[in-house]
Amino acid sequence: METIVVMTNLPDQESAQRLARALIEARLAACVNVLAPCFSIYHWDGKIETAQEVPVWIKASRRNYDKLEQSIRQHHPYELPEIIAVAVTDGLPAYLAWVAAETTTNN
Repeated sequence: METIVVMTNLPDQESAQRLARALIEARLAACVNVLAPCFSIYHWDGKIETAQEVPVWIKASRRNYDKLEQSIRQHHPYELPEIIAVAVTDGLPAYLAWVAAETTTNN
């Protein structure tokens, strides 16, 4: 079972926690880390923008990625949310098995 970490940023703690809870309740993620706010600088609509954002790291199974992405987009307030999935190539086997077990209901 391939484990992935999906990263996104939200505009505030409330929306980040709401997304995290929705993903856990739907068993699309085994664990979601809502991190401390950070400062982002990016190009948008032809100009440089700045924003304070809340990073979110989602531990999930690759087999559920399509449903996970759909749920993130549904709960995300941004027009174009950052959604980046990174394959976990190594990790503590017991932890990776736990991630797989916690996300088994969405085959």
